[in-house]
Amino acid sequence: MAKVSVIVPSRNETFMPKTVDDLLSKATGDIEVIVVLDGYWPVPILPDHPNLILIHRSEPKGMRAAINSAAAIAKGEFLLKCDAHCMFAPGFDEVLQKDCDNDWIVIPRRYRLDAENWQFQEVGKPPIDYHYLSCPITNRDGYSMHGAIWPERDLEYLAPEYDIDDTMSFQGSCWFMTAKHFHEHLKGMSKEGYGTFSQEPQEIGMKTWLGGGRIITNKKTWYAHLHKGKVHGRGYFMSKSEVVNGHEYSARYWMNNKWTERKHDLKWLIDKFWPVPTWPEDWEQRINESAHRSE
Repeated sequence: MAKVSVIVPSRNETFMPKTVDDLLSKATGDIEVIVVLDGYWPVPILPDHPNLILIHRSEPKGMRAAINSAAAIAKGEFLLKCDAHCMFAPGFDEVLQKDCDNDWIVIPRRYRLDAENWQFQEVGKPPIDYHYLSCPITNRDGYSMHGAIWPERDLEYLAPEYDIDDTMSFQGSCWFMTAKHFHEHLKGMSKEGYGTFSQEPQEIGMKTWLGGGRIITNKKTWYAHLHKGKVHGRGYFMSKSEVVNGHEYSARYWMNNKWTERKHDLKWLIDKFWPVPTWPEDWEQRINESAHRSE
């Protein structure tokens, strides 16, 4: 099996040491873990490990820059990016690369993480396999699109034949792809318009689908992700204005088909997964009417 480079951007992360230990202990193939310490040092410091690489920034530059800097030095044929509060299934690295073409993004099955006990939550918390891309014109909280959990699809596609299956979107806490796809097709993470943090899965997901690739859910392996919320708080600070501006920029960019390298328009993606929650049947007409009013 090929080498996998795991990228872990982090900023004031309580569970980052556990995440790193979990990655190193659960991998069964050739792996390196690249942790970006974005403007801080963890306490206690991470112990030395031959497969662990640290990038320390004295001043934080944000998650997008952290991902790019780690990918730039990665030696693996495959890249896995994860948040610094995640737990993994044994052998995740080898399972994921068995079903990953050059132009795919692969998302392992996701559970909720009980971080204090370092185990995933099973009772009342089914795994998550599918996400849809929400419609910005029906969003009451501003003009933005997000990867939203699609429970109806989770229940509909349970048979083993769907263990490797298309998903419209994803959350962003973990993704897997070839290094070639990241560098040559996606051209890394852009900061133009997005800011330092927002809309990571929307950018790379749309470039993949509309560029002729696929986003795949892989139910043969899993990871568990901590939803930090008010209990644990966010590591990365994001100003409200930056978040709002990044979300609106992304929605308008993709809704208006501004990416010149696309093979498909947005309509192709909507039609592929139709019907899609939050998308009205007249969404194209409403977009056109809105564009005329703004001229």
